[in-house]
Amino acid sequence: MDPNTFPTKGNLILAKNSLALSKQGYELMDKKRNILLRELMSLIEEAKNIQSEIDSTFTAAYQALQRANIRMGIHAVQTIAKSIPQDDTISIKVRSIMGTEIPLVKHEADNNLVPGYSFYESSYSLDKAVMQFNRVKELTIKLSMVENAAYRLASNINKTQKRANALQNITIPHYEELTTSISNALEEKEREEFTRLKVIKRTQQAKKQNR
Repeated sequence: MDPNTFPTKGNLILAKNSLALSKQGYELMDKKRNILLRELMSLIEEAKNIQSEIDSTFTAAYQALQRANIRMGIHAVQTIAKSIPQDDTISIKVRSIMGTEIPLVKHEADNNLVPGYSFYESSYSLDKAVMQFNRVKELTIKLSMVENAAYRLASNINKTQKRANALQNITIPHYEELTTSISNALEEKEREEFTRLKVIKRTQQAKKQNR
């Protein structure tokens, strides 16, 4: 048997303190969950907008690429594509939202708008395709950051919800019941002690009268 459940005043104080801490913990968990939910809803809406822009930009990019293939020839476009250098300017850091580490993706966009191929051998359609695909790249980087953040927030919300439910449905009722049972037991002891003292007092008074 748990000695903390014995009906003593010390255990009653411990049970009341544990109950207060459990209620405070539940309130904090509930606030954390609401904050994370608002942040998650915002990220979901942002992801929808980015995805919509990616779809329209992709469509425009492929249309421009098709026109460039027709005017310049597929082989010429492929040769130019192979000459484009690899992008290694992406870095990932983290920021914290209520204890949840959220990835922060940074990309150093090239502000130099001059393409790495000859204007004489290319066409405006290719230039437009390059600009559109660069825009798609920027949006994809942003979308990956938003979706990853939303996934981590959703995972943390699930954990927070489980902890809040455990406090609300298990821990708090347990300490409420324990506090009530110890209080009732102590009150019963006090009534018994009061009754015993009255009996002793009457007995002593009767002895005095009989002398």
